[in-house]
Amino acid sequence: MEKILKFFENDRFADLSNIEVVSISPGKATTQMEVEEMHLNGVGTVHGGALFTLADFTFALAANSHGTVTVAINANISYFKAVSEGLLTAEARELSSGGRIASYTVDIYDEGRDLVAVFQGMAYRKREKISDL
Repeated sequence: MEKILKFFENDRFADLSNIEVVSISPGKATTQMEVEEMHLNGVGTVHGGALFTLADFTFALAANSHGTVTVAINANISYFKAVSEGLLTAEARELSSGGRIASYTVDIYDEGRDLVAVFQGMAYRKREKISDL
């Protein structure tokens, strides 16, 4: 898993968004993001793009956790609760993985474990191994 974490140190947008990796294991990943002023939209709640970035990065960690370069081919998100402050936690889990296509769900929770958003992503596994990059 260290090679995968090292690989994702190059994700500049996740870094700019202050997303931290909590854990990563085959087919799973957990990240956190402390809500800051830069994450807020015009009405003072976390911008949908900030939530999507958190979920997408967590999805990428889980999808690449098998050591093969994996990229998104489809993604969508549903928002359930507006949040203005606190620590957000994103938890990705693999739903299916066979051949070149895999499917993941990422749940985003607030500090009270209320569901904030659900992200669904489909990924394509390339031939390259992360260790070769």
